[in-house]
Order: sequence, then C-alpha cells, then structure tokens
Amino acid sequence: MNKAFVKESDDADDEEPLAPALAPGSRNYMTPAGYQRIHAELLDLIDNERPKVVEIVHWAASNGDRSENGDYIYGKKRLREIDRRIRFLSKRLEIAEIVDPSVHHGSDQIFFGATVTYIDDADVERTITILGIDEVESSQQQVSWVAPIARTLLKAHTGDTLRLVTPAGISEIEVIRVQYPAPALR
Repeated sequence: MNKAFVKESDDADDEEPLAPALAPGSRNYMTPAGYQRIHAELLDLIDNERPKVVEIVHWAASNGDRSENGDYIYGKKRLREIDRRIRFLSKRLEIAEIVDPSVHHGSDQIFFGATVTYIDDADVERTITILGIDEVESSQQQVSWVAPIARTLLKAHTGDTLRLVTPAGISEIEVIRVQYPAPALR
C-alpha cells in the first residue's frame, strides 16, 4: 500500500516531550528567575496561545468538511502540542525546588547558581553558570547542575584543581573565580 494513503494516528502526537530526565528521587532545582520565566511561558500558553488556536479550530470546524480542512487539521495538531507543553510545564513547576543563589554572594565555594571561571588543560579559560535542568540555555554558557562539568565543580573552591572525566579521558581544570548574583534589595 502506498504510504500516502495510510492514516496516521492522532495518538502519535500525544507522546510526552523528550525532557531532561531527573534521576529517581532527585530534585528539580531552579533559580527564582528560571521559575518565573517558565511560569510566564505557562501562563502565556494558557491565557494567549491556546485561546487563539481554539478560536481558529472553532472557525475551521464551522466551515464544514473537516477531513480536507487544513486550518482544522493543523489547528488541532497545534492544540495537542500546546496541551502537551502545558502538562509538561505544570508537572515541572509542581516539583520545582527554588534555590536562590544570591545567598552565597561573596563565597568562593561553588554551589547551585554559581558562575564559575576555570582553566582547562589547554590553558583555555571558560566561564559557565550552573543552573537547573529546565532553565539552561547552552548558548549562554549555562550548564545543568547534573552535567559532568557541574558535578565536578560543585563544592570546590577558588584555586582548586579538579579532575574532570570526559569521553576523551581525564583532564585537569583549575577554578579561577566563583561569582553569585548580588542579593536583591528589599
């Protein structure tokens, strides 16, 4: 049978998104800013995005034959995507444990939320910020607290030399600087 005539199941779109997995029993740490950003995305989906798509689907459904109605078909698909994202964000926010990194301001020890500058074996200086799984943007030099580099750095102090296990072997890194955001003025 030609694949063009095979009906795809609507259930295929209902799979949960591939999210960064949390180890059983581990916590979903998040900074206050990360929590606010994810909460704002959730509210935008619920208050703005979903109602717009529902309106389009309702309009398209009123036009008659739904089997060949692109607005209806793609609107329903987008609605499933939005609902899936809402479920995902709701679950992640439900189990989030908010940790304010500014409580460590002035410390030279590395904890969650630290911005760390280190030098590797090749004398390349790198700066990363250790954040929660759901708030990391790698393009901003952010890493998850469960990433190997973060696991190696956590609890270390400025000046420490650490052994980082990588697929290419073991390399040594030296912690140069540790910074935390300043506490908010109240």
